[in-house]
Amino acid sequence: MLRFTFLFWLLAFSVQGQTRPVQDIIRQLHNPKSAEVLVVAHRGDWRYAPENSVLSLEHAIQMGVDIVEIDLKKTKDGVLILLHDATLNRTTTGHGKPSEYTWAELQQLTLKNEHGGPTRQKIMTFEDCMKRAKGRVMINIDKGYEYFKEAYQILEATGTIDHAIIKAGKTYEEVKAENGDLLGGKLAFMPIVNLAKPEAQSVIESYEKHLKPVAYELNFATDSVLLHSNYQSIPKSGSKIWLNSLWASLNGGHDDEKSIEENDPEAGWGWLIAHGATLIQTDRPQELLAYLRKKGLHP
Repeated sequence: MLRFTFLFWLLAFSVQGQTRPVQDIIRQLHNPKSAEVLVVAHRGDWRYAPENSVLSLEHAIQMGVDIVEIDLKKTKDGVLILLHDATLNRTTTGHGKPSEYTWAELQQLTLKNEHGGPTRQKIMTFEDCMKRAKGRVMINIDKGYEYFKEAYQILEATGTIDHAIIKAGKTYEEVKAENGDLLGGKLAFMPIVNLAKPEAQSVIESYEKHLKPVAYELNFATDSVLLHSNYQSIPKSGSKIWLNSLWASLNGGHDDEKSIEENDPEAGWGWLIAHGATLIQTDRPQELLAYLRKKGLHP
């Protein structure tokens, strides 16, 4: 057991620099027949640098991830920035809502690390994020649907529309009414579906009929919720399945902790893959990359 753990960690820390052109990643994303598993780094590599920071983004890219997940907020003067929480308190040296500050004022703050200590990293704008990502990595816009049109303008200006995935836990009818003019083009849209909700199946069926999204993000607290759903229709309709290994309530306990801390990646990531995942969002991107490469599921 100790030997396996040592070899696993040795593999995990030897994957630096194995990057590939973003067009390769985009082709894989839009290829429903591919068995390759794309790795999504949750808020970048936040164990190495502050979440949603330049350094976190850059380290994730150098590591060789396919997609970096980010979150958006807007300043008082209308600048889209990378920030997860509704307030600045947890992740920056500031306090209050970002909408109470101008961009110039926010530049005076620094980001905190995972332990709450201050760093020299600054808040990043969405425009800067996309310029850095261009040609190198895809970006998943998570908490940012309310800025759909504004984000699209930035993607258009930076030439990165095909680099992005935007998602929301809304029905097709809602998304169509709010942003229908931006659906179906180069910008990939992904519904988030909580499979425990009674309307989950009808939500999926409506998207399958009208949009055929590039993927569906499926969340389930227990195995039975997934297994008793109609999720198997998704790959048959030409879309991919995105599963999260972040924390147990999203994946029935088949999480990063199961894979790493409990040293049982087959019951963690392996289970998710066996149940259709070809995109996995993780807080352990480096270790997941090593696991997938060992399995021949990632270049």
